[in-house]
Amino acid sequence: MEHFADKYDLVLSALPSAPALHPADDELITASCGGDQAAFAQLFERYRRLVTRQACRFFHRREQVEEIIQESFTDAYFALGSYQGGRERSFAAWLSRITVRICYDELKRERRRTAHFVNQVSEEEEAYLSARIRDESPASRIENAVVARDLVGKLLARLNPADRLVLTLLNVEDLSVAEIADLTGWSASKVKMRAHRARAALRRALNKLL
Repeated sequence: MEHFADKYDLVLSALPSAPALHPADDELITASCGGDQAAFAQLFERYRRLVTRQACRFFHRREQVEEIIQESFTDAYFALGSYQGGRERSFAAWLSRITVRICYDELKRERRRTAHFVNQVSEEEEAYLSARIRDESPASRIENAVVARDLVGKLLARLNPADRLVLTLLNVEDLSVAEIADLTGWSASKVKMRAHRARAALRRALNKLL
């Protein structure tokens, strides 16, 4: 079954990139703080794509992604009064920090719900690990890619939520340690420590399967 994240990426990639629109973000934020719902609706349309992409990096179920989007913009709306504008960070960066925090909270809730790791590795995934894609036919490569993607998701689910967050931002989002520290509010040394721990835990989980 096609993952919702993949389907959503196809839809989003077909959309034109948002041009530099007017009024500027700060004007819309000021109007939103004054109760102008139409102004906040413009912010939502302008940055919905950004929030959706970030949510899809961590979650594949449609309802989870939609919940992250809704919670991110709800929290942003009620925190608009604390936004410092260009003096602190762009609105996109500020909103990204909110979204990452919400994704982290959901990862922790998901970890508690699946404490016994119900997503066991399937026979197909075990075969994939053993064969290491021996068949190089196009159809086989596609099938193996799907299996590998699902397997990575299951392996990531075994990680501590903080380690999983850092590893995803580092390797999937291709962010730097400094950028991750800014998004999470953690120190750079903590991010590096989490990344090291995450890679080691991922190797241990993979070695058990192999």
